[in-house]
Amino acid sequence: MSIYQQLLQRESEQAPIKVGVIGAGQMGFGMIAQISKIPGMSVTGICDVNIDAAEKAGNFYNSQAVRKEAMVITNDYREVIQSPNVEVIVDATGVPEVGANISLEALRSKKHLVLLNVEVDITIGSIMYQMFTNAGLVYTGSAGDEPAATLELYEFAKTMGFEVLVAGKGKNNPFIPTSNPDVCAEEAKRKHMSAHMLAAFQDGTKTMAEMNLLSNATGLVPDKVGMNGVEANVETVADKLNLKENGGILDSFGVVEYVNGLAPGVFVIVKSDLEPVDEELRYLKVGKGPHYTLYRPYHLASLETPITIAKAVLQHDSSIHPLGAPISETVAVAKRDIQAGESIDGIGGYTVRGVLETHEDMKKNGHIPIGLISGKIVAKKDIKLGQFLTLDDVELDPTTTVWKLRSLQDQLFPSATTKGSLVK
Repeated sequence: MSIYQQLLQRESEQAPIKVGVIGAGQMGFGMIAQISKIPGMSVTGICDVNIDAAEKAGNFYNSQAVRKEAMVITNDYREVIQSPNVEVIVDATGVPEVGANISLEALRSKKHLVLLNVEVDITIGSIMYQMFTNAGLVYTGSAGDEPAATLELYEFAKTMGFEVLVAGKGKNNPFIPTSNPDVCAEEAKRKHMSAHMLAAFQDGTKTMAEMNLLSNATGLVPDKVGMNGVEANVETVADKLNLKENGGILDSFGVVEYVNGLAPGVFVIVKSDLEPVDEELRYLKVGKGPHYTLYRPYHLASLETPITIAKAVLQHDSSIHPLGAPISETVAVAKRDIQAGESIDGIGGYTVRGVLETHEDMKKNGHIPIGLISGKIVAKKDIKLGQFLTLDDVELDPTTTVWKLRSLQDQLFPSATTKGSLVK
């Protein structure tokens, strides 16, 4: 039975999936609105630090939904998670520390967790997925976000027996590595989105984090630190993302990548060593070969999240999750000169951006996952623009939940233990 048919059945039984949403910003609001038209699903809890935003989302939902459910509207995430009228939680905050606290509370309250928070998943996803699984709960990233949308194509290709050479996404925003909330404030206001979120898009952190999550879910790795970021379209991308000896830019296959010119879509580049299959792909006009691009020209972000909600509750399955120990990491890099004694903020802020590298490179170089730049972080010495941060440069905040969970992850996944541990 399809998910849609299962939802229709829940609707006919008047037993809708009861959803609690933490974060009523652009993504959360859109998803809440969408659920008002989905059979067999209801929003029964909304939390946002800005209570007005939570109330606005709740009022809109109730103005559109045929069925009216009792709804918790609050600025305390625990009230939504602990509500007996909520069975699955959606984290739409995008903040690692907030996500860490939501994850722990959902686990304690025995609620499935759907993440629209890639940032926390790439920091502590290995340990949280293991803990939720051990508790008989679903921990999952969201359909519609680029990592899960790309994973769908990846598994589609692998199911047909193709070799996947490259998997990735089109970048939606111009790359401005020094962007900050002031730089993009006017554009963010026009787009009705958080300036911090837009800054994280522009400075590349979001793209790095998304491909980090895809790497952790597939085993594919970045071809080089920060990936290549070529300009290409559907017709040219397979040629450009070829090995150097074949006229491309890659050192190896089996990689994640982002491409300027393919937004807002996602893609995989595949091949088959079987001549009859290769011949049929050419006949079907998939490409000229020997490498073929499978392309989805859109991703619908939080509007697809209800598919993952239903999958978690009805099928006890995820849309995307880590394979095990981290495979790649998004590490902190200074996006301006930082003076000794200066406070350092996190994702989408004024001081650091994220850059993707393999977990092994992070260990070897002692770099710091950007999700751990949380709480009270102060520079111990001068840090130059473009410098990768290490523990010689900053002192992490051991009072944060994300630090505590990451330290536990490092202990439980030996391959995730850094040389000169991040935890001191």
